[in-house]
Amino acid sequence: MSDERDPKIEPYKGPAGGWGSVKSVAKILKREKVPIPSTVKELWRQNKPRGFTCVSCAWPQPEHPLTFEFCENGAKASAWELTSLRVTPEFFAQHTVSELRDWSDHDLEQAGRLTHPMRYDHASDKYVACEWEEAFAAIGEELKRLRADPKSVVFYASGRASLETSYLYALFARLYGNNNLPDSSNMCHEPTGVALRQCIGTSVGTVVLDDFEHTDCIFFFGQNAGVNSPRMLHDLQKAAKRGVPIIVFNPLHERGLERFTNPQSPGEMLTGHETPLATQYHQVKVGGDIAAIAGLCKSLLALDDQAQRSGAARVIDQEFITRNCHGFEEFDAWLRALSWADIEAASGLARAALESAAHVYAKANAVIGVYGMGLTQHVLGEFNIFMVANLLLMRGNIGKRGAGICPVRGHSNVQGQRTVGIADDPKLVPLDRLAKQYGFEPPREKGLSTVDTCEGVMNGTVRGFIGLGGNFLRAVPDQERVQAAWKNLRLTVQIATKLNRSHLINGDIAYLLPCLGRIERVIENGKPQVLSTEDSTSCIHASVGKAEPASQDLKSETRIVAELAKATLPPNPQVPWDTWTNDFATIRDAIEQTFPEQFKDFNRRMWQPGGFHRPNPARERVWKTDTGKANFIVPPSLTATGFADAPDRFCLMTLRSNDQFNTTVYGYDDRFRGIRGTREVVLMNAHDVARLGLRDGQLVSLVADADDGVRREVRGLRVVSYDIPRGCVGGYYPECNPLIALSHYALQSKTPAAKSVPVRIVT
Repeated sequence: MSDERDPKIEPYKGPAGGWGSVKSVAKILKREKVPIPSTVKELWRQNKPRGFTCVSCAWPQPEHPLTFEFCENGAKASAWELTSLRVTPEFFAQHTVSELRDWSDHDLEQAGRLTHPMRYDHASDKYVACEWEEAFAAIGEELKRLRADPKSVVFYASGRASLETSYLYALFARLYGNNNLPDSSNMCHEPTGVALRQCIGTSVGTVVLDDFEHTDCIFFFGQNAGVNSPRMLHDLQKAAKRGVPIIVFNPLHERGLERFTNPQSPGEMLTGHETPLATQYHQVKVGGDIAAIAGLCKSLLALDDQAQRSGAARVIDQEFITRNCHGFEEFDAWLRALSWADIEAASGLARAALESAAHVYAKANAVIGVYGMGLTQHVLGEFNIFMVANLLLMRGNIGKRGAGICPVRGHSNVQGQRTVGIADDPKLVPLDRLAKQYGFEPPREKGLSTVDTCEGVMNGTVRGFIGLGGNFLRAVPDQERVQAAWKNLRLTVQIATKLNRSHLINGDIAYLLPCLGRIERVIENGKPQVLSTEDSTSCIHASVGKAEPASQDLKSETRIVAELAKATLPPNPQVPWDTWTNDFATIRDAIEQTFPEQFKDFNRRMWQPGGFHRPNPARERVWKTDTGKANFIVPPSLTATGFADAPDRFCLMTLRSNDQFNTTVYGYDDRFRGIRGTREVVLMNAHDVARLGLRDGQLVSLVADADDGVRREVRGLRVVSYDIPRGCVGGYYPECNPLIALSHYALQSKTPAAKSVPVRIVT
C-alpha cells in the first residue's frame, strides 16, 4: 500500500463547487461501491427535517432546505459510511496488525465497515472475533481493577457521537470517578470556549443562520469554507449577490473564498457562471492575525478621531461601549501606542491594505466575524479570538441582528458533546445537579485534556483508554513518542465504524467494538430510535437513521456505552441504563432534567424544521463575565506563534485537503491546490525555494525546531512553489503532526498549536 500514486502538480483553474465537485462525488460513490438508488435516497434525506444530520461538518441545517442539502464533503462522508465494503473477521484472519500498520490512512479506512466485535490476540498479532457479552464482561473486569486509581482511565470522545450517547458517556466517566473527558474540542476549538467565556460570557458563537440574511459585511479569519464547511458557500453566495462585502484574511488563497459555482443551479452549471466571493483578500503571515486585527482597530480609531474633528457621526459605537463594555480605555491606549511598522512586520500586510479593509467595516451597520482553526491552533490562540471580539465590540457588532462572532466548528456534534457534559473542566458541568439527580458525589478535580492524556501515557499515570470514535493517535502531536508509550497501557478500547491507525497500536488488553453509523437504522426494544445533535450555531436537531446497518452484529454507540457502564459500575437504581437504551427519548428527558434552561421541552422541540436554539445571553447583550460586561482584552504580543523569527526557521501551518475530513482521507487529490496523487508535499514561497537553492519536485525533510532536545522529522516531502507568505510553509495534517512538540500548545486551553510550528528544511 502506497501513499503516493503518480503525483501531479498543476494549478486548478475552476471554481469551488461546479463540475469539479460533481466529479469528485461521483468518483467516491464508484470507489465505495455504494448502491446508487438507496444512496441517492439517503443523500436526499441529509440535513432535512425528519432526515439525518450530516456526519461531516457542523454547519447548520436551514429551516427551508435545498433539494439536496449536502455538499461535496458531506456526500463523501455519507458514501464512506454507506460503503458496501466490509472488514470482517476473515479480513483480520488474513492480516496481522503489524502488516496493517504499513497501510496508509486512506487504505485502512477504504477497506470498509467493521462488522464484528474483535479482541486483539498478542500471540498471533491478529484481531480475533469475540461475542459482545464476552467483550463487555472482560472490559468491565479490567475497568474494575483499574478503578483502584480511577484517574488512570481516560474516556475520549470524537465529535461524532450523538447528544444521547455523549450524555451517557460523560455520566459513565463521572460515576467511574474522574473528569478525564478529553475530546476533539481539545484539539481544535478549545480556545473558542476559553476566550469567549472571558470576553462575552458565553463559550459559543453568537451568530445564527438567519444573521447571514441580514448582515452588511462579513470578515473571515483563518477559515476555509470550501474544504471545511462547503454548505456555507450557499450562504456566502447569497450574501455576495446582495452586494455584501466579504473581507478575507488567510495565509493561502483558498478557492472556496474566491469564487463559487452552485452545483444545485442548472443555469450556473450549464453556463459555467461563477460568483466572486471575497471583495478583499489579505494574505496575512501565519500567526499574524493579532497584528492584522490590531491594524484594523487602529484604523477605526483614526477614522473616529477624524469624524469627531469634523462633527460627523462617530465610527466607534461609544454608547454601546459605555453601557456594555469594560476595558476599552486600556485597549484604546494600547492601539494608539502601536507603531504601524510593527503591525506591518508582524502581519505581513501593508498599512494601506488594512486601512482599506477598515473603511469597509466602518461603513457597515451589521458585521459578522467568522473564524476557524487558523486562529485557534496557536500558542496565543485565545488572543486571536479576543481580537476578533474586540473588533466587533468597537462598533457594537455583538447582540444585534445580522452581526456577531461566528466560530466555524469541525465535526458535526463536537459542540453538542461539550453542552451535555463531555468536558475535562468540571466548572463547565452542573455537578451539584448531577449529584442530586443520580445519588452520587461527582469528582471535582479537573480531568485530563488531550495534551494531559498524552503526557499521562508517556509518564505511565494513564493505564486505560476508551475511545468513543475518532483516530486519537493520528490526531495528536508528538505522534511517534506517544505511540511508543501507548503499548504500555493495560487496556485500550476503540468504538468505531471503520478501521484506522489508532486501532493498530494496542495495550495489553485491546478490543475493537464496531458501532452503527448515524445514517443507519437504530432499533432498541423492537422500536426505532432517534438521535439528536447540536450544530455550530447552538441549534439542536433530531437525526433519524433509516439505512440498512452494515452488519446485523453492530450495536448503537448508545447501547455500547450503557453496556460498558453496566459491566463496570455497581448497580444504582437512580441510573436506569436499561430504561435509557430501550427508549432514547428517556435520555433526552434526563438531559432536560440536568440542563433545564438549555433543553426545555427537548423531545418536542427537536422536531422543529431548522431545529431549536439554546439560549445565548450574549445575543441579548447579557454578559455572564466576571465584570458583568463584555471585556476588551489586550494581547501580550502582535504574533500568536509563541516563537521568534530566526534565520532559516520557517513557520509551518498544517492543512487539510478537499479530499479529507479531519483524519479521514478520502483520496489523494487536493483539487483546489492543484495537487494530485500525493499528500507528501511542503508548500513554499517561490522566493524561499530559490533562496535555499531548492527546486520544485525536490524531496526534503522538515525538522522541528522546538529546542527541547527531541529530534522530530518528517522525510520525503516534495517541494511545491505556492502562493504563501515568505517564511511560511504548509503541509498536510495529520502527516505533519509528528513535528508538533507536545509542549507547543495554546497557553490557556492546551490546544496543540498546529497552525504555527517552528521547523527547518533539510535536504
